[in-house]
Amino acid sequence: MMRLELVKRPQRSMLFSALSPFIAFVLTIIAGAILFALLGVNPLKAFQIYFLEPVSQVWQLHELAIKAAPLILIGVGLSVCYRANIWNIGAEGQFILGGIVGSSIPVLFPQFEGPLVLPLMLLFGMVGGAAYAAIPALLKARFNTNEILTSLMLVYVAQLFLDWLVRGPWRDPKGFNFPQTIQFNDSAILPELMPASGRANWGFVFALVAAVLVWILMSRMLKGFEVRVLGSSPRAGRFAGFGINRMVFFAFMLSGALAGLAGISEVSGAIGQLQPVISPGYGFAAIIVAFLGRLNPLGIVAAGLVLALTYLGGEAVQSAVGISDKVARVFQGMLLFFVLGCDTLIHYRIRLIGLAAPTLESAPKLEEAR
Repeated sequence: MMRLELVKRPQRSMLFSALSPFIAFVLTIIAGAILFALLGVNPLKAFQIYFLEPVSQVWQLHELAIKAAPLILIGVGLSVCYRANIWNIGAEGQFILGGIVGSSIPVLFPQFEGPLVLPLMLLFGMVGGAAYAAIPALLKARFNTNEILTSLMLVYVAQLFLDWLVRGPWRDPKGFNFPQTIQFNDSAILPELMPASGRANWGFVFALVAAVLVWILMSRMLKGFEVRVLGSSPRAGRFAGFGINRMVFFAFMLSGALAGLAGISEVSGAIGQLQPVISPGYGFAAIIVAFLGRLNPLGIVAAGLVLALTYLGGEAVQSAVGISDKVARVFQGMLLFFVLGCDTLIHYRIRLIGLAAPTLESAPKLEEAR
């Protein structure tokens, strides 16, 4: 019998570590070409529509910024969790709760207008996302539960809660029975950056500022050093006096706050009201963004723009050649697969091991073991 085993390399290649995202992207393009050919579509034409047409005009660049902003914000927060070896998979739920809590001001107090409305909404959104992220953090710190499962399951709770709100107590009484809240007043709408050329709003600026601040935190501050130490060697972190439970809360709540900010920015900027679906899966796609950006906040900015392009490209290909809108998700999945695959092969090598067949002398020992 033969089996495969991953053996850690004594020294990884710095060159291939740097080139890994680009190699993964090239492999995704090759696999995508095969996919388009199997669907009966000319791959060259499909890639032109997928990657070039969505950025050929100024207003389309604005749409790219709108799509990229939540991906960057969420991805930056997730990078802190993953660097600390804490696996927050529930950013989608934290995104939704941030949108809900931040929207409570214009929905419940529609007459409240003025310059304080929008800052309060953004603050409430961050608090809502952080508070929701604190639930799996508490369960992990207090009961040592698996944060992957708890954070993921809370996503569905958030989605159902949003659906209940917009169909029930928060539904617009003048909305002809559509499941949506009232339209936000002007004070509750996130301003556009350049109204004359497109509808990109300040959410993209928030994303860039968050990326720079978290980069400074991780590379220049003691807290960032603590994150890196506990992520790479929890035992060494304990000897240094760093608290693992405190880190669980810090990483989860920072990640949740940025996801909540992304949620309320999306609702108050691109949508203008709450509705049953406010995210096309940003919280899950941001996991790809985080790893494609090498868990580096500045790299995540570029990765967020690439993933945003897959959303726009998927919509363009769907309308131009008539294929399923799930193609964009397939591209995102293939990209994550190749990123993780390349990283694994850079850090480990595959070894084929042969298992010796049992002999007559070893038979009694095997029987005893059974």
